[in-house]
Amino acid sequence: MPGHVNMMDDVLISQLPPDILKSSLRALVSQNSAAQKVFVEHVRILLRASLPIYPSPSGLFGDKPCYVQFLASIRCLFASKMAIESLPYFSHFLSCIPLAHAQWQSNDKLELALEEACGDIVQAIQALKESRSMPTEELRERLMSLSKAINKCEAYSLSTNLQFPFVRAQLQVEDALRLIFPDVQLNPHALGHALKINNKWDISPDSVTYAKLEHIDLGPLKVPRIFNGLWQLSSPAWGAASLYKQHMNFEQLVRVGFVATDMADHYGDAELVYGAFRNQLPPEIGDKIIACSKWCVFGLPVKPVTPEFVLEAVVERSRRLGGRVELLQFHWYDYNAKDYLQILVELVKITKSHPHLVTAIGLCNFDSQHTEEACQFLLQETGEVGIVSNQIQYSLVDSRPTMKMEAVCLKYGVKLLTYGSFCGGFLSEKWLNVDAPNIYSEEAQLTPSQRKYFDMINNWGSWGELQTLLHVLKRIAIKHDVDLANVAARWVLNRPAVGAVIVGTRAGISDNSESNLKVFSLILDAEDTDQLDEYTLRTNRTQMLYRKIGDCGSEYR
Repeated sequence: MPGHVNMMDDVLISQLPPDILKSSLRALVSQNSAAQKVFVEHVRILLRASLPIYPSPSGLFGDKPCYVQFLASIRCLFASKMAIESLPYFSHFLSCIPLAHAQWQSNDKLELALEEACGDIVQAIQALKESRSMPTEELRERLMSLSKAINKCEAYSLSTNLQFPFVRAQLQVEDALRLIFPDVQLNPHALGHALKINNKWDISPDSVTYAKLEHIDLGPLKVPRIFNGLWQLSSPAWGAASLYKQHMNFEQLVRVGFVATDMADHYGDAELVYGAFRNQLPPEIGDKIIACSKWCVFGLPVKPVTPEFVLEAVVERSRRLGGRVELLQFHWYDYNAKDYLQILVELVKITKSHPHLVTAIGLCNFDSQHTEEACQFLLQETGEVGIVSNQIQYSLVDSRPTMKMEAVCLKYGVKLLTYGSFCGGFLSEKWLNVDAPNIYSEEAQLTPSQRKYFDMINNWGSWGELQTLLHVLKRIAIKHDVDLANVAARWVLNRPAVGAVIVGTRAGISDNSESNLKVFSLILDAEDTDQLDEYTLRTNRTQMLYRKIGDCGSEYR
């Protein structure tokens, strides 16, 4: 009955060490959606009954600062679906920075905490946008107060010659205001000043190297065969960095020729961050950037599906990027709702009627049957296939595309853009000869992508079988003097219909661009390919995974 806890369970809960209790709770909510709802609702009730107090400026940033604890309390609010309630606390935190005359230096404890706070604001605002919050006067006032607090903090940073760490937050807050309150009048202060001061690019066409890369054609686009992926901007769980540090990372990627970047409407502030970067580049460099985003429809559209509805969605992606979307990839929630076929027709038409908005159209996580259905419908309605790509998961662990998808794409000239090709980083030397991690433990420090792909590994086989595969990859890597992950990527790139591999980028946190370049000097010989095929394609693992999960993209429907 509700309220009753088994006596022995109660003893466990009261006596378990915090780390084991947290791990157990993660296991419970990840495997039981009903328990997850009860957990969040219970937390919300408790938080509303005891909201955080507002520390003084000296309390937050004085001799015994409490900003770490205060930020933790704000995270609890927006993480429990109380994003609106979290806004005044973020405003207070920001307002206290100039009042306390807080000082920070590059990469010191306070600057890193401020960058993390910026990531928290981005995530809280993203939750607001995705929840389709009602445009109440209270919400307008709270967003405007937060925007003003960020502007005041920026003015303080500029006056004291401090690196301003909240540009991402300001871009995200302003974007939310424009989206929810289209009539709002905003001061272009943050974008106009902070980007110009923080980002002084020393990049020219001569400094960008393309010779080492392979390229393919995606319709009218010529793109490198490795894309930068910005899913990691969805959450600070991958780490948080300032816009300045992110842009420095993007600059390095562009310098080595990685000019194609994949993002989506729900990847936090990815479109805003990358659009701001592209628009700060010299035109001769910016024109070479390939910005790929997604329009993901996860549920029944709130408006009738008309040509105007489709154009409005394209305009929104272009607005957030501050310019053209070179490749717009479309995801649809339910194949039984056939509106998606006419939407694809309209999207292809828009590439011709509005080329300044979008250049090419692709699919995202479509299965084989409905990729073919879309291609046939477009041929019937427009006389051309129209779509140039389908983004799906593909790796030595998840080789489901070999079942049907490759054949469909070869038939219609559609290229595969693959993600998960490193299996969340598990297909790397870091995990060779290492015991399986406890994915629910804080000690393991796994990222969201690693938790996701650990589940894929368990569906595919065992941790011991993964170790066998890693040893095969390592032997081949030693033979060719490359990194283990390079071999995993090269195998995918060599598969039929594969156009490019998307490599996750923890922008401003880490940089693997030099390692990824080695993929293009690697040539797998027949023996190498045979060893990898023997372990993946010539076993029943692919068929087993296909039966267990379904075709490509089925796990998202």
